Amino acid sequence: MLDINYIEADEAVKYIKSGNRVFIHGSAATPVCLVHALQRRHGELSNVELVSITTLGDVNFDYPEYRKSFYFNSLFVSAATRSVVNSGDGDYVPIFLSQIPQLFRKNILPIDVALISVSPPDAHGYCSLGTSVDIARAAVEMAKYVIAQVNPLMPRTHGDGFIQIKKIDAMVWHKAELPEVDYSFEVSTAVKKIGFNIASLVEDGATLQLGIGSIPDQVLKNLTTHKNLGLHTEMFSDGIIPLLENGNINNSRKKLNTRHSVTAFLTGSRKLYDFVNDNPAVRVMEINYVNDTSIIRQNPKVTAINSAIEIDLTGQVCSDSIGTYQYSGIGGQMDFIHGASLSEGGKPIIALPSQTNKGISRIVPFLKEGAGVVTTRGHVHWVVTEYGIVNLFGKSLKQRAKALIEIAHPNHREMLANAYYDRFVDVPFI
Repeated sequence: MLDINYIEADEAVKYIKSGNRVFIHGSAATPVCLVHALQRRHGELSNVELVSITTLGDVNFDYPEYRKSFYFNSLFVSAATRSVVNSGDGDYVPIFLSQIPQLFRKNILPIDVALISVSPPDAHGYCSLGTSVDIARAAVEMAKYVIAQVNPLMPRTHGDGFIQIKKIDAMVWHKAELPEVDYSFEVSTAVKKIGFNIASLVEDGATLQLGIGSIPDQVLKNLTTHKNLGLHTEMFSDGIIPLLENGNINNSRKKLNTRHSVTAFLTGSRKLYDFVNDNPAVRVMEINYVNDTSIIRQNPKVTAINSAIEIDLTGQVCSDSIGTYQYSGIGGQMDFIHGASLSEGGKPIIALPSQTNKGISRIVPFLKEGAGVVTTRGHVHWVVTEYGIVNLFGKSLKQRAKALIEIAHPNHREMLANAYYDRFVDVPFI
């Protein structure tokens, strides 16, 4: 029997001092209990820098009393941190997801304390980082002090996420449901059409990368007759499960991790968390491996499906900001867009509805002032809307503009054609 001294969360976070940099485990592994205990210390702490990628659950730092004590330096902006990051009390680090572990391991962002969520230790004294290995493995390795929320509802996942309890300095037993994200709601006709269009590009034997959301979910629903698909993706959601259970995804054609699905983190429903629990066919691995272009390219027909906020007529893709407002982050889009382009038979895909819910075109003459270019026009290949599919690879500026106008919403094509005429030295749009 393992002799473990569990302590209360309030006791565990007493180690955190003013001026510390604190890592917060992300996504479904957000250690909400520990975060709340830290927030309760707001009156006695100052200048505590918090770093994380996406956080889920009730961990809002957007309160005046918290802003006096905590500075949120986000590595990928999410709903819980968006307001703070876009204020004077927070900031954002533009970085590829694959390179975040370097920030920790090279002491560019030294970690004083890591707050993590893990599964209970097994008979050998190993806990699992569960649903989120991604950047957490490096943070745990490099942190001077590690505090773990031990949650019996955290799945024990295979891959890179095993942590020996000797590495953990303080352990807090706290049973709590993991945050869940559900995209099973009814979607628009446009999203259904985009899903159908993308699925038409997916070949048998392809290796898939896709995220969470209504568009990836619709793509997956259209792959039920495909064969010998593989999965190597930075994130994994519920929509994958039917294709694994039906054998559409069997990972038989992959060159690396054959017969295994690979991901860096998982976000979805309790069904997903139960599905991956102690499932040797799923490997949850470090982000610097999963998103490494040299790894991605080795698998066949890598089909990378990523979204965008807007794209200009030359093919520049903005996926992380609305003008100067930081909405999300660079993430792994470029890792997979470039990796897929180098894969034998690969297809890097940018997917977006042709217009916003307010009727504003997402295909634009120019990106908004201050917008971030996540995927450059030199990297973009396939672009998909509900109105069609175009491949910009090898096309000139004028050819790109014409192709994108063809898949824009009909309400905006005249505006875009006029912009084409103005931009290209009064060259008529024909």
